[in-house]
Amino acid sequence: MIKLSVIIPCYNEEKNISLILERFNKIIIRNDIEVLFVNNGSTDNSEKVFNKLIPNYSFAKIIKVDINQGYGFGITSGLKEAKGEFIGYTHADMQTDPADVLKALKIIEKQDFPERCYIKGDRKGRPFFDQVFTIGMSFFETIYLRTKLWDINAQPNIFHRNFFESLSDIPNDFSLDLFFLYIAQKNGYKTIRFKVFFPPRLHGDSKWNTGFKSKIKFIKRTLNFSLKLKKEL
Repeated sequence: MIKLSVIIPCYNEEKNISLILERFNKIIIRNDIEVLFVNNGSTDNSEKVFNKLIPNYSFAKIIKVDINQGYGFGITSGLKEAKGEFIGYTHADMQTDPADVLKALKIIEKQDFPERCYIKGDRKGRPFFDQVFTIGMSFFETIYLRTKLWDINAQPNIFHRNFFESLSDIPNDFSLDLFFLYIAQKNGYKTIRFKVFFPPRLHGDSKWNTGFKSKIKFIKRTLNFSLKLKKEL
C-alpha cells in the first residue's frame, strides 16, 4: 500500500528535473512513497528528459498534460492519479527541499486523527519585498474571508486523500493554494505549519513572480477569486 503520493507540477523545468529526482532518491528510504511528476504542457525539452530519467527511479512516475491549462490544473491532474493514503504537492523549482515533504509525512503520521489534518510549510529566508507582499496578502485574506490564512502559497502541502476527494470546483490557476487552505480551515481541519527554508532558484524563472506588474496581476486575480469564494461558500 502506498502511504504518500507527492505531486510535482513541472512546466519548463528541464534543468531541475535531474536535480529533484536525485534529491528524492537520496532521501526516500521507504518503499511506500510515490512521486508523480506532472509534465504540465511544457514547451522545452522536459519530455525528453523525463523519458530518459524516470525509468531509473522506482518511486517516480510521469503524468503528461498535453496543453498547459494552469498551475492548479496540473496539480489536480496528478492528485487524481495518486494512490497514497496521504497525498500532497510541492514545486519542482528546488526552492522547497524535497526533504520537507518527508518532514510533513512524519508530522501527519504522528497525529491522533491524521484524516482531519492539513500540513503546510511556512517559508523562511525569502527576499524582504516578497515577505512584505506575502504579509499584505495574508492579512487581507484573513480579514476578508474571516479565516486565518498565512503564507498561502508556501510548500509543501500534505493531507489525507479524503480531503481531496471531498473537494469540487477546484481552480485551475494559482488560486488552488488559497482554495485548499481555506477549505481546510473553514471545515475545522487541524492545520499544522512547519518551517521550510526558501532559497533562490537554481535554474529557470518563476512562472508568475517576474516583477512588480506580475504581482499586481496576481493580486487582481486573487481578489477576484476571493470574492467568488466568499460568495459561493
